[in-house]
Amino acid sequence: MGELSVLVVDDEEDFVDTLLKRLRRKGVECDGAYSGDGAKNKMLGRGFDVVLLDMRLADEDGNEVLKELQAMSPETRFLILSGYASASAGRAGIGCGAVDYLLKPVEFETLYEKIVEVC
Repeated sequence: MGELSVLVVDDEEDFVDTLLKRLRRKGVECDGAYSGDGAKNKMLGRGFDVVLLDMRLADEDGNEVLKELQAMSPETRFLILSGYASASAGRAGIGCGAVDYLLKPVEFETLYEKIVEVC
């Protein structure tokens, strides 16, 4: 497997920034967005192997963002990150085309293993 590319989309800026640092230490090419619009802008002109997408964004519903990003990059795999107490948001994301979901807080190694697994 070549170098992975990951887009992290979450409106919690500290979460995104920390996750990007940790992914880079693993040799992952990555970028972050703090909103649905930011994610769409990052997706323009380039593809990512995996998008980690929070379902609750400040500016837009995560399922709508998922559908738009999939239309922009059909070969990209999507992993849902959900901070909800239940897994219902993650299952809804899978219903919209995501390959899997993880509940936050998630241990970094578990998240990294899932990223590698879906590629």
